[in-house]
Amino acid sequence: MDEVRNVKNHKVTLNNRGTGVITGVNAVVSFDPAEILLETEQGVLLIKGSDLNVTKLTLEKGEVEIDGRVDSFTYSDMKPKDENGFFHRMFQ
Repeated sequence: MDEVRNVKNHKVTLNNRGTGVITGVNAVVSFDPAEILLETEQGVLLIKGSDLNVTKLTLEKGEVEIDGRVDSFTYSDMKPKDENGFFHRMFQ
């Protein structure tokens, strides 16, 4: 029997490379001032920049708000294992 999965919409909204809202977030894997790593409905999202901060996290709604200076967004279909694993090293 086919498994039915409830998929949330995923959307990234960024204002002036400084503040943003990401929906369709399943988990915050890690974050620090240089990068934020999120597991989303569309894969793992790596946000790189400077002075990055997660200002609001509402996992019930699958929503994360960020601020700081965003330099890049990178998606991967790989699941993160841990901060010392292959995935984390690949994006450093």
